[in-house]
Amino acid sequence: MLEIPVYIATGFLESGKTSFIKEILEDHEFTEGKKVLVICCEEGAEEYDEEMLAANNAALVSVESPEELTTDFLKALQRQHRQKMTIFEYNGMWKVEDLLKVLPRNWPVVQTFTMIDASTFEMYLNNMRSIMMELVKLSDVVIFNRCDKDTKKGSLRRSVKAANRQVQIIYESVDGSDEDEDEDDLPFDVTADEIDLEDDDYGLWYLDAMDHPDRYEGKTMRFTAMVYRGDKLPKGYFVPGRFAMTCCAEDVTFVGFLCKSAFADRLKQREFIKLTATVKTEFRKEYQGPGPVLTAVKIEKADKPEEELVYFN
Repeated sequence: MLEIPVYIATGFLESGKTSFIKEILEDHEFTEGKKVLVICCEEGAEEYDEEMLAANNAALVSVESPEELTTDFLKALQRQHRQKMTIFEYNGMWKVEDLLKVLPRNWPVVQTFTMIDASTFEMYLNNMRSIMMELVKLSDVVIFNRCDKDTKKGSLRRSVKAANRQVQIIYESVDGSDEDEDEDDLPFDVTADEIDLEDDDYGLWYLDAMDHPDRYEGKTMRFTAMVYRGDKLPKGYFVPGRFAMTCCAEDVTFVGFLCKSAFADRLKQREFIKLTATVKTEFRKEYQGPGPVLTAVKIEKADKPEEELVYFN
């Protein structure tokens, strides 16, 4: 059965989805002149011009409610339009998982894009964090558009990476041109040989160390952490870490690093310690690739931090 590759562009209203899809349609190297079906699931300020669609061998179908999106409906569209590619302009308030469940078997999803207006991201994050993070979790690419000189790209990246470590992030300026990523505005000196972390900074360090493990190669870190000891860990290892909120109060996960210690077996599950450790990048199956592995230099008992949860921005 002929496969119909699917691309999904999602995001909140006025986030730039229509403009993004228009650029795809006009990129004939991408579409290769094949018939494209655009399924639009919300009506924004920008519209699709019939002449533009015709000139780019594209057809448009509008959908007003998620209930309309059924497997039979999508199969009927394929019989009608005989498209070779499908692009969804998906409503950011609808669950992407629901769409994935109804796609015909020969409609494989190639990429999912989340469009985000950088100027309103913080507002949405504060008021609709769970919905925003659900969009990010299932995305292959997040595009922050309408960036300007005041945009704190490091903060944007950390918020997104907290929910989806593998996602690719692109920044676009107000005129649509690509922008370089800023250096992270971290609250500690990454150039120092020895780094003392404040309790609130653990989440920031965790993300940065996972993204840039070489930055911490050979350095000594001191921080307060909770002990995790699991049956699947190698002998002589434990995981110092903290519980972090990635999406909402219901979405809490433990984030930590492998740590070697001759005293690992003596540590109590979930006790808090003050750890001094050196860092080395190693290829580990637990990381599914290279990642920071700690070697304990000193382990002391510690009080529970005033705020048990850590955040990533």
